[in-house]
Amino acid sequence: MPRPLKVGVLLPDTEHQMNGESARWSDLAAMVRTAEAVGFDSVWVTDHLIHRADKPVDTPVEIGGDLRELEGPWECWSLLSGLAAITNRVEIGTLVICQSFRNPALLAKMADTVEEISGGRLILGLGAGWNEPEYRAFGYPFDHRVDRFEEGIEIITSLLRTSHCDLDGRWYQVRDCELRPRGPRPEGPPIVIGTAGERMLSLTAKYAGGWNTWFSQTNNDLENLKVLMQRVDAACEAQGRDPTTLSRSSAVKVEIGPHAPSAMSVAPLTGDPEALAEQLRAYAAAGIDHVQLWIEPNTVAGYEAFGKVLELLDQG
Repeated sequence: MPRPLKVGVLLPDTEHQMNGESARWSDLAAMVRTAEAVGFDSVWVTDHLIHRADKPVDTPVEIGGDLRELEGPWECWSLLSGLAAITNRVEIGTLVICQSFRNPALLAKMADTVEEISGGRLILGLGAGWNEPEYRAFGYPFDHRVDRFEEGIEIITSLLRTSHCDLDGRWYQVRDCELRPRGPRPEGPPIVIGTAGERMLSLTAKYAGGWNTWFSQTNNDLENLKVLMQRVDAACEAQGRDPTTLSRSSAVKVEIGPHAPSAMSVAPLTGDPEALAEQLRAYAAAGIDHVQLWIEPNTVAGYEAFGKVLELLDQG
């Protein structure tokens, strides 16, 4: 019997996320190899430049649902390229790329190159960004983020799906742009947009193959997720799109064993392997195709322990 939904894992790509430690490349490489070996369907990285509060760094502040002080992540695309090269089976995804950090035509070029390195295993998750302090720190404009995203997603989808784009926009201009050579999938990798905003949901329904939400937007609660998916359905219907043609995924926090205090502030799913498997079956029954798990502890040992849950899911 096939697994009822795809199960991916979110890597600890930021300081102090690996059970209180900061993961180096050797740690992340060991973790993705373990994830592939125990049966995860996918591995995921986030896209940030710095997490900095607009307060003294010794004063914790809640940013985007996660309790942070001053933390730095590794750069997303560099990690993604490495992950593509050292894995063979798992899909690799971004949760989600901040489109405004990179020129959209270049971003499409980067995506198709990682798509080639991976042999067609990339999932391109995109978003409009939200963390103003990192924009200021690295010199990116924070204004008109959705306006910029709307032009950017048109360029990205045109290049990845047709290899060509010509657009004279307010924020971006591409002139007779061609994407060559192409990766293994003629229409490029699947595009997933992560959002809960009304306008972004409309753009998701118009351009994307899938939709994603982060667990802070649902408080890691399936009933809240069901309510949010009703808004996703409504956005599709407003675009004249059959809602069933848009895949649905959600980040979910789970606890598989003892761990250091977590910066991820929502309550995790808990229980023995059968209880966790049953909770994930409920996500599948609700219409979720893919979950990206934040596992505590987020370590090789945590991934190995979660392999028992994957075995139970495979039994139906």
